[in-house]
Amino acid sequence: MRLIARWFAFCLLFTTLSVTAAQVEGLYEVREPVASQDPGERAAAMSRALQTLVVRLTGERKAAQDPRLQPLLADPQQLVQQYVYEAGTPVTLSVVFDPVLSQRALREAGLTLQSAERATVLAWWLNETDGGSELVAEDQGSADTLRAAAQHRGVPLNLPLGDLNEQLLANPETLRGSDAQALQEASERYAADALLAVVAKGAGDSWQADWQLWVAGQRVSGSSSAASQAALADAVLLEVGERLATQFAKAGAAQSLTLEVQGNDLARYASLQRLLEPFAPRLQAVVGGNLVYEVDASPDQLRSQLQLGRLHELPAEAVDAQAAPQAQPLQVPAATANRMRFAW
Repeated sequence: MRLIARWFAFCLLFTTLSVTAAQVEGLYEVREPVASQDPGERAAAMSRALQTLVVRLTGERKAAQDPRLQPLLADPQQLVQQYVYEAGTPVTLSVVFDPVLSQRALREAGLTLQSAERATVLAWWLNETDGGSELVAEDQGSADTLRAAAQHRGVPLNLPLGDLNEQLLANPETLRGSDAQALQEASERYAADALLAVVAKGAGDSWQADWQLWVAGQRVSGSSSAASQAALADAVLLEVGERLATQFAKAGAAQSLTLEVQGNDLARYASLQRLLEPFAPRLQAVVGGNLVYEVDASPDQLRSQLQLGRLHELPAEAVDAQAAPQAQPLQVPAATANRMRFAW
């Protein structure tokens, strides 16, 4: 089985990958403001950066306060790949954590990590000020604030183009309403797994936002407040990141499941590996274009996660007639009540 996995990995070096879900850029890079380049200040900033990374990887803000992390927080530099000071007001310490060491350390501490594949969020964000209202569109300067918050919280974020029809649609009544049909129709032109509607209002050091998130046929809503637009964006994206983690990787009690996925090729194998990352996938068999895994997940967890790759579930008796074995197949585990089948 290791030989099969190595062969796939080798071939993937020459394969272009394409998935609907997105990997967060700079997932292991965290920026923290610092007052000076003093070693003590740097150590404190690295500890804060590690806490931010923990929230990104687990999808739970309370995980950053887990007592099992204390040895790592006391010496975060053991996980740091590199760091650099960036000029500005204030000066920022950019810390890049080693992905392999960080994942291993957090799992050994008993934390459950999300996949690097995340649901892509399309954000309809309306800023209201005394001067009027403005939809934050893709090419506006205010979009940088949202992108920075999304990167800080590990949320892949898209913004609308902001053409005339979208500007007319994105009014406070529509974005605060519980019926998302108009937004969903306008969002069909964009590839996204979740829809976020935000009405932010304020000035100076007082900002407040009402927001709604539609994902996997469900709607959740909330409100956030902060002292600046940047802090408000960070607060909203923190909430959204937690909700998405709950939806795609945290619901239900994990159990051992047999997963069969039909219609694979090399690119899809890579996508599948990333999607299954939170569930400790063990490749059991390769039969033509069919892959059989053992995973640790609840059925609902698995369904939600595979939605990100646009896979669809098959009835228990479904068979891929076109997936003729190209070589002598490995023995496929017998069907059980814990067996689930999906196809691309």
